[in-house]
This record gives sequence, C-alpha cells and structure tokens, in this order.
Amino acid sequence: MSDKIIVPTLGESVTEATVSKWLKSQGEKVAADEPIVELETDKVNVEVPSPSNGVLEKNIS
Repeated sequence: MSDKIIVPTLGESVTEATVSKWLKSQGEKVAADEPIVELETDKVNVEVPSPSNGVLEKNIS
C-alpha cells in the first residue's frame, strides 16, 4: 500500500511550491517523519517528512 506525501500548509498567501531537492532517491528506505523532499516558495523553504516507514516509490498515478 502506498501513502501520499502531503504538502504542509505554507501560509495563507502561498499558493505554489516547487520541489527544489529530493532528499531521498527512488527505492531508498525511509523512516516515518524523516525529511524526504525540500519545497521552495517565494517566501520559505521547507522539508516535507515521510508519512510512514517504507520505501520511496515512483508516483504511478
């Protein structure tokens, strides 16, 4: 079963974010709450944690 990576709320005026860097590669094991991707906005950079333990997969949807 796959879990989705949920983008956290970045503020009322922020409507877009760009993936600036993947911190883990496809196929790597990840632990819950471990940072896996860094998002960049015009106001802030934020690391998004893994929602669960597992292996990072390619998005197929």
